[in-house]
Amino acid sequence: MKIVSLTQRLLFVIGVLLLGIYVGAQIHRRITSRAELLRFEKLQQDSRAEKPENWLLASEHNIDFCEWSQKRIEAYRTSLAEHFNAPLAVLRIAKVHLEVPVLEGTDDLTLNRGVGHIQGTGRPGEEGNVGIAGHRDGFFRVLKDIGPGDEIELVTPNRKDVYRVSQIVLVRPSDVSVLEARPGRSLTLVTCYPFYFIGSAPQRYIVQASLTNPDDSVIGSRTESRLHSPQQ
Repeated sequence: MKIVSLTQRLLFVIGVLLLGIYVGAQIHRRITSRAELLRFEKLQQDSRAEKPENWLLASEHNIDFCEWSQKRIEAYRTSLAEHFNAPLAVLRIAKVHLEVPVLEGTDDLTLNRGVGHIQGTGRPGEEGNVGIAGHRDGFFRVLKDIGPGDEIELVTPNRKDVYRVSQIVLVRPSDVSVLEARPGRSLTLVTCYPFYFIGSAPQRYIVQASLTNPDDSVIGSRTESRLHSPQQ
């Protein structure tokens, strides 16, 4: 009887140990699984922060070229073979189905690939008047179809700012006053005009918009505005 009792106790202890091992394994699996999920989420966030082009949808297969000039379509496709630094932001205008990367600079190659942040204006996601230029026969041809009250989104890796169009004006290429800082945070889109003009366009088409979510503003530095107008 003593042997049976010892055997039962031994089996009981072994059972408890096995149960403990099982429970421990399950807890470890859950912790490891959660840790891996968190690690994956962090990798996604890091990837978006370091390479915003990974989360841009403005790729060739979903760009509507129907209103683009053939010259600009060919220039865009050629630009795909070039290396560009990560975009500063993504510009979205739902009304005209526009989603395009905002790159630094306004040289011709940059504006063939996307739209360009105008040097000397506020940077996307920061305080100031953010100036963005684009070709009238490419990404910014759709500006002809927007008007006061329409919303424009400017998305950076850390925030999304929503602007509302306040007015559209025409100016001479030499008129840089449209890029000067205005009260509050603002956005100015610049392209050549008329949209279907043959040759060097005589005017600039200016879309001015104001931030609709000022409570979420990021305070940055205000910079002196200077216009580098895109030429066709």
